[in-house]
Amino acid sequence: MRDLEVEACGIERGYHDIFGHWHDISPETQSRLIEALSGPDASPIMIDTPVPDGHMRAWQGDGRRIWGLAVQLYALRSARNWGHGDFTDLSALVGVSARAGAGAIGLNPLHALFPERAEEASPYRPNSRLFLNPLYIDVEAIPECPDVSEWADDITPLRQSEMVAYRAVGQLKLEVLWQTWDNFKRKATAERRADFEEYRHEAGDALRRFAAFEVLRLTHAPLPWPEWPMPWRTPSTAALAEFREANQDACEFQEFMQWTADRQLGACQAEARRLGMSIGLYTDLAVGINPHGADAWSDQDAVVRGVSVGAPPDEFNRAGQNWGLAPFNPRTISKDDFAPLRRLMRSTMRHAGAVRLDHVLGLKRLFLIPDGCGAAEGAYVRYPFEAVLRVVAEESCRARCIVIGEDLGTVPEGFRETLAHWGLWSYRVMMFEREQDGRFRPPEHYPAEALATFNTHDLATFRAWMQSSDLAFKRSLGIDPGESDDGRAHSRNMLRELLAERADGNDDFAAVAYVMGQTPSRLVMVSLEDILGLTEQINIPGTVDEHPNWQCKISVPLEDLERSTGFKGVAAAFKATGRATT
Repeated sequence: MRDLEVEACGIERGYHDIFGHWHDISPETQSRLIEALSGPDASPIMIDTPVPDGHMRAWQGDGRRIWGLAVQLYALRSARNWGHGDFTDLSALVGVSARAGAGAIGLNPLHALFPERAEEASPYRPNSRLFLNPLYIDVEAIPECPDVSEWADDITPLRQSEMVAYRAVGQLKLEVLWQTWDNFKRKATAERRADFEEYRHEAGDALRRFAAFEVLRLTHAPLPWPEWPMPWRTPSTAALAEFREANQDACEFQEFMQWTADRQLGACQAEARRLGMSIGLYTDLAVGINPHGADAWSDQDAVVRGVSVGAPPDEFNRAGQNWGLAPFNPRTISKDDFAPLRRLMRSTMRHAGAVRLDHVLGLKRLFLIPDGCGAAEGAYVRYPFEAVLRVVAEESCRARCIVIGEDLGTVPEGFRETLAHWGLWSYRVMMFEREQDGRFRPPEHYPAEALATFNTHDLATFRAWMQSSDLAFKRSLGIDPGESDDGRAHSRNMLRELLAERADGNDDFAAVAYVMGQTPSRLVMVSLEDILGLTEQINIPGTVDEHPNWQCKISVPLEDLERSTGFKGVAAAFKATGRATT
């Protein structure tokens, strides 16, 4: 009986760690996972469900080889924002990038977080993946915004600070947005009222539930929703309707913020298209959600409770990793033709020409850790891989949106080939594209249907890597960087050898861009931090308070970016390889 339950739940009986050691899954872990994955709507996971011939190919774009600028939008510094990058900054960056010949702007996940919580800054642990973070709203761009001069003494220090002060920015923006909402109710034109109602109709029940959750969350703070009083943990439709009626203004305020954010983001993509950018906005989809957030509460049957997504032990994380994320339930995800997944894809692709699926390996299987267990006690759980890919491809074609799978790590045999069969592009990081002797692979090694980049937000910047300052900093925190100084020196020599052959011996980041520009890969992304020669790492995995993850601002103001030597050098490098779109 237990064997049948394990099979129905898609639980793998063990796993090989990175050292090749086999780990049997304990009976306790099996029992905990079976319990978490069971329920009245659960059905056996159909791993090998045949997919009919003549299936769609995900959307492939217009065929051009382009380059794009990767930015952490919150980190943008400008003369007009409130200490946190916003959608007007993004619109300005679209113009700067388009004039330089870029065809895409890559963005950190814009998912809704918790605006009042400074400690919840990671865009990869979202409150909701269906809705947007209101801190990206340019409040002053809203027609009903009041005169903000009375808040000047609050705005100026936030704008001048070296780090994003999330709590202060959130409090200030919410205060002004409330007054803006009051003005909207009294002064908005008929056209704007109609547009608001149209958005609310389009967003439907998902928006109504999100708005109610946000009001409930603030009402019961700091308790997470599993500890709320009944009936609010699992409210009935009738109870929720009564709550909304009693808290109509607060709920509609949440909807007003989402409408505003949606329209401002949509205007940025429209501007990118107007300027001829091939992709325009390239957005990122986090692999899971905060178990105490809106999505986990709103559609509880679709999410696995009592477990967390993570990773088994590896060379740099001997105890394994627990990411604190709740995943889709593989036994209910297929309900109503994968309705929860389709809703997520449509939300993510709504204003994007391309999306990146973080940890795309999770479409095939996820490493799930029962609550209270160590990461090494987790197990892999399988998902209906090809059926999920069918849905992703269908939604990609519907939205005319390219899909890029972040396929780093230990990739199962045949996995990339299956992704390619469904039209998903690969994600190739130059730091990892090495031979066994450490040599960097030449440009022609890279596949065409791929995104190529030098690094990621979890890795050292180019300048820090060249200086080895990232190694010294991690050691100062008591973190094993997994690399010796001699090993890094060898890697630098290998990079310089490639640059000498393919970029006339220059070893600055423009030379790296020139080499990547020679790859067949349809999209090459370069980070703003590397273009400007910054050393501060965006995020250091395994740290919490030891490093200001997701808080560092870009040192160069947006208004000066176009004139910076680094930006002009990289743009010229890509133009020389034929990637400029203008």
